[in-house]
Amino acid sequence: MEHGPREIANPYRPIPLTVPEGMKPNEFFNSAANLNDLVNNNGLLVTPENLLLYRKALGHSNEFDTSIIYNTSQTILDPLGRPVRRTQVPDQVRRVWDRMNVILIEYMLEKYPDPEQALVLVGEASLDATWPLTAPGVPSIRMLHNHFVVFPMDGLRRAPLADPDNPNLSDGGQHSLFQSYMSAVYREFFEQVLDLEILQPIDVAESRVQLTGYPQGLPCWEVRGGVRALRDVRFWREYDALLKGFLDFYRTFFTQVSTRNAEAPKHTYFPDQVERVLLFNNDFLGTAKKVRDRCIADAIYANSIRWQPAFKQVIYRNELGKLIVTISQNSIGNAITELLGVVVKRVSDGAAYARAEPALIEQLLEVRRRLVEADLGYGIATPHWSA
Repeated sequence: MEHGPREIANPYRPIPLTVPEGMKPNEFFNSAANLNDLVNNNGLLVTPENLLLYRKALGHSNEFDTSIIYNTSQTILDPLGRPVRRTQVPDQVRRVWDRMNVILIEYMLEKYPDPEQALVLVGEASLDATWPLTAPGVPSIRMLHNHFVVFPMDGLRRAPLADPDNPNLSDGGQHSLFQSYMSAVYREFFEQVLDLEILQPIDVAESRVQLTGYPQGLPCWEVRGGVRALRDVRFWREYDALLKGFLDFYRTFFTQVSTRNAEAPKHTYFPDQVERVLLFNNDFLGTAKKVRDRCIADAIYANSIRWQPAFKQVIYRNELGKLIVTISQNSIGNAITELLGVVVKRVSDGAAYARAEPALIEQLLEVRRRLVEADLGYGIATPHWSA
């Protein structure tokens, strides 16, 4: 069988939403009115902390696909003021969110125990609040949310190969700014800042999804102890440490791009390592110069820069049965599935979606039951299911 990234078609039922005249769709999607619809038509469960579990109306997979969103639409009306990454979430909210993650991941691995039969992934992407609301590619809901997805491997094997030049597949590979010019210092910085017990660095060949060959060129860490380790709060502290290290690296780099020989950014998590590893590294600073020079000469390129940290952080299981964590520069705004070499083409087909819907909803309601039992929220009634 030929290995490489896959492109799959996933049917969905057209969303019965009318965007008010004079508004662009992504402006409306970020409004409280749209989030109301998300709750009332697709909401499964909500916690007192405003964490909302919902059915994905425009999903990646109709096998299993759901999200948890930190729904601050009623409490923070400014879309640009809402939390867009884990480090911005209050501790007590993040603690509940992590417990919800554990239950969902355990369910997915219990339901799909064979790694040869199902690709299981959980991940989140930053919704960079520096992008204008009307910019192409801006996420449709500008609030922190994560995804829980299962792809049947048979479907991926039958799917046609994706175009390897698809820009959404290049983010973590050889075209990535981080990997092309700063791979060594990127990895050295992670080694310096991380104090890990559960997450263990893993070789590239062992970390890939063998069918697709992705992720490409990214540092990856195996979860020592597998799914049981997720119940240890230490895992989530280490998971957060990866993000904090990435944020320091990203912010320091683009600060140097913006201003030559700038001081280290304020409020870094690892200030000593930033100064010692990054600000005295010629590859790091030389790459910043390349990007700065191009920004000055190329207006279109400069406009595409995401000056504030943008990332994808994913937990996934590959065919070897290894549970792996990785984090990637999200310079393009691509989906977390594309980090693993899966390009999803959404197709409007209500009849095809209706055939898959009963089994999907049955699973989502079972997950909801387990969350309620663990005192992680209460059910929501919609026209499609009861509370």
